[in-house]
Amino acid sequence: MKKWGFLVIVVLFLGYAAARYLPETGNLADKNDKIQKGSIRDSDSLNVVTQDQVYQGDLLLVNKQYPVHEDSVKTDIVTLSDQKDLVQGYGLLDTSIRLSESVAHKFNKMIKAAEKDGVNHFLISSGYRDFEEQERLYEEKGSDYALPAQYSEHNLGLSLDIGSSQSEMSKAPEGKWLEKNSWKYGFILRYPKDKTEITGIKYEPWHFRYVGLPHSAIIHEKGIVLEQYLDLLKENSEISTVVDGKTYTVSYYPVSGYTSIKIPKEGQYKMSGDNMDGVIVTTFR
Repeated sequence: MKKWGFLVIVVLFLGYAAARYLPETGNLADKNDKIQKGSIRDSDSLNVVTQDQVYQGDLLLVNKQYPVHEDSVKTDIVTLSDQKDLVQGYGLLDTSIRLSESVAHKFNKMIKAAEKDGVNHFLISSGYRDFEEQERLYEEKGSDYALPAQYSEHNLGLSLDIGSSQSEMSKAPEGKWLEKNSWKYGFILRYPKDKTEITGIKYEPWHFRYVGLPHSAIIHEKGIVLEQYLDLLKENSEISTVVDGKTYTVSYYPVSGYTSIKIPKEGQYKMSGDNMDGVIVTTFR
């Protein structure tokens, strides 16, 4: 009897661990089904997300109201000057600049596309900053120039300040090219000149943020910013679009404690929290 009791405890523990560490990405065809009768179609799978997943991913909203959590920081931060394969076609303002490695690869792809269009004087002036570095900057420069620690997108590893070695970004070909084309590579101009009342930040033609496709495409097409995009997802619950021949479905789920979410079996998916109260599941095929 004691032996059976021990086995039951082990099974329950393994079940909790599986739910606790649901991956951000995956192949839906390979996931085990967890179907609850009456709550979901047989063609879908049911997965459980936890509160901490609200604070992880590429779609986190960071502003004066929603700070960066320690678990929100990208885990693949690298010093760019140490990654020679990542620093091609653009310059660095100094050798200490850091960024998410995966975002740096996306940036490289974008820069190569710009070079084909004859735009090739890019310069990264700032990337990832840890909380201590952000606080020092805030104390030195003040609120007119910087934000307090945890309230800057630079604390995520997803944002970078991009300049031109020829002229200021508002006038440079590099700035104009990025404003027109960066969405194709998953980047958005985070603080446009006509959205300061929404973002709370003045126009910054140099500050670009990675959110990934299809989100950057929808944001660009509708002429909105991240705050408005997340509101749009909450209002509609689900949005579908086609980008470069891929069909995407973006679904929003409010999260409270342990929450079950619905994911189709076929195709692939990626999940991100919004840093507020929900997760966004993006399926594509």
